[in-house]
Amino acid sequence: MRHKVAGYKLKRDTAGRNSLLRNLATSVIEAERIVTTVTKAKAVRPLVEHMITLAKTDTLHSRRQAAAVLRTPESVKKLFDTLGTRFGQRNGGYTRIVKLGPRKGDGAEQAMIELVGSELVKRAADRAKRREERLKAQREGRDHEEETDE
Repeated sequence: MRHKVAGYKLKRDTAGRNSLLRNLATSVIEAERIVTTVTKAKAVRPLVEHMITLAKTDTLHSRRQAAAVLRTPESVKKLFDTLGTRFGQRNGGYTRIVKLGPRKGDGAEQAMIELVGSELVKRAADRAKRREERLKAQREGRDHEEETDE
C-alpha cells in the first residue's frame, strides 16, 4: 500500500529527478505547451503552478526563488513579465494536461501540458496576423487596380 507516499520517482535518483523537473518546468514556461509522458506531466504540474504563483507577487525575493528553479534568465523574465500579469486574477489551475495516446516507439502514454489561455493568445495572434495579411493584400489589389485604370 502507498499510504502517505507523495510525488513521483520517475525511475531516477533525487538529483536526476530534480534536474528533469526543473528542465520540464522551464520548457513549459518558455513554450507554454510541451508534449511529454502523462506521469512526467503530472509530476511537473505542481512546480509550474508554484512558479506562476510566485510570479503574481513580483518581488526580488520571489524572482530569486523562481531563478533558483528555472534554468534560463529568459524564462524568469517571461514568467514575471507576461505570465504573472496574465494569471494575476486567477486562483490556481494555471495548467492543463491533455492525454494524447500512446507513443509510437515504446507505447508510453503521451500527454500535452499547457498553460491555460495560451491557446487563446496564440489563436488571437494568428487571427490578427491573417487579418493584417488579408487587408494588406486587399490594399495592394486596390492600388494595383487604380494604377491599371489610369
